[in-house]
Amino acid sequence: MTAIQQIPLKTIKGTDASLADYAGKVVLAVNVASKCGLTPQYEGLEKLYRDYKDKGLVVAGFPANDFAGQEPGSNDEIAEFCTTNFGVEFPMFEKIVVTGPEKHPLYAALTSEQPKADGDGDDFREKLRGYGMTPTEEPEVLWNFEKFLIAKDGSVAARFAPGTTPDDPALVSAIEAELAK
Repeated sequence: MTAIQQIPLKTIKGTDASLADYAGKVVLAVNVASKCGLTPQYEGLEKLYRDYKDKGLVVAGFPANDFAGQEPGSNDEIAEFCTTNFGVEFPMFEKIVVTGPEKHPLYAALTSEQPKADGDGDDFREKLRGYGMTPTEEPEVLWNFEKFLIAKDGSVAARFAPGTTPDDPALVSAIEAELAK
């Protein structure tokens, strides 16, 4: 079991958990937010989960309010939002911090193991600058809906920029490759 799998977590309902609960499965860890332009990705993440869960994929949602206050709700409000608006059944965890000095140990480990995201990160940073925002720089998480693909053995297999949609061929291919191992 890897160090990443042993990091203590709490589910969105407050139950103790860790990624070790999914040992032997492929985990797609995503920092999520309810009031983001990318929030519709919840629908695609749920579809990915439903399409691949029987093959060993777990989508794990980690709400975070790090970016422009786009996840202001409580854990209960977030859970209600996800269920009501997107029918989310994949595991959701308590709201955490994913950037900066207060970042959760899980995200410290994920960004340390995979410091660079694949995808449109540079373009996304330019868009943020165009809105007068100062984007984070790698290895920090860039924005909501960044995705970390964790292999069955608990290592970080890949990392995808926020604009990489759940149906993006590069992401789906990476998931399928990990599931096939």
